[in-house]
Amino acid sequence: MFKILTINPGSTSTKIAVFEDDKEVFKRTISHPESEIAKYKHIVDQYEFRREAIEKTLEENGYRIKDFDCFVGRGGLLKPIPSGTYRVNQKMIDDLKHSPLGEHASNLGGMIAFEFEKETGKPSFIVDPVVVDEMDDIARITGFPEIERVSIFHALNQKATARRAAKDLGKKYEDLNMIVVHLGGGISIGAHRKGKVVDVNNALNGDGPFAPERAGSVPAWGLYKFITESKIEEKDFKKRLAGKAGIVAHLGTNDMRKVEDEVKAGNKEYEKIYKAMAYNIGKWVGMMAAVLHGKVDVITITGGLAYDKDFVNWVVEMVSFIAPIKVYPGENEMQALALGGLRVLTKEESAKEYK
Repeated sequence: MFKILTINPGSTSTKIAVFEDDKEVFKRTISHPESEIAKYKHIVDQYEFRREAIEKTLEENGYRIKDFDCFVGRGGLLKPIPSGTYRVNQKMIDDLKHSPLGEHASNLGGMIAFEFEKETGKPSFIVDPVVVDEMDDIARITGFPEIERVSIFHALNQKATARRAAKDLGKKYEDLNMIVVHLGGGISIGAHRKGKVVDVNNALNGDGPFAPERAGSVPAWGLYKFITESKIEEKDFKKRLAGKAGIVAHLGTNDMRKVEDEVKAGNKEYEKIYKAMAYNIGKWVGMMAAVLHGKVDVITITGGLAYDKDFVNWVVEMVSFIAPIKVYPGENEMQALALGGLRVLTKEESAKEYK
């Protein structure tokens, strides 16, 4: 039996979980007060205090760092890489500290895991970071030669959900064509062809359906006019694209439970906007079906919003003609991290090297 520690840093919390093989036996969300976070100019500067908080929490619950067989951190904003489980190395640490795509709390996951490896000699990994890139070259081309489409999406949960669906179907992920829909604060819709995500929307920087906090694709000329007429600063515009757009811009809240409750209570404005998001998701599923030439074995729907059956049904009504649909609510990130590490420990797959 292998004992695995998973580490998933967020903006104001750090989630940790202990697995014995594929079974979760302990989990905790360590909250970090905003007053503490505010002390640090850069996210990378939070590394020491977050690591210490993890060790303290583990010790208080009877776990010692030296008892684990491996450490798996959430992958951060690295350069584009193929899917897989990667052994953390110094090159990866350097890129996490000076990320080519910017700062994000998830960058700390691999750094903390690597520190635990140095303490114990046990391996550290990351699994399917958001920068996983398996897109077909043709999918990158846009009408502006200066601008290419980029693969940034919920790779960890999409890949784990795809493997889970394949297992439930009694088949291998690598033998199937799938469309995977991740419904969270951001929304990503990927075309999985025989084990590779050959097309997917950039769920971070403005591509695809709008989401609870993100703008998604918007008409180019309208966006240009907004920028020039509002004279918005770059940092403020980035927040408008990812953080202050989508549902929160329309309805003033990013609490999707409130939105769900308002819809059920008969609030027509909330229902219109919520259905519009479902409509956009359905359109993008149809686009990904075209990418797969209509040969789709299954559509899977996952993420936190998948718990809302009414919302899921609005999407299903649009796309059920394409293929059978399986729904797996929740992010499932901690298990996905653990399973990635476990596959290497059991020699089901080999760890990849980050270069």
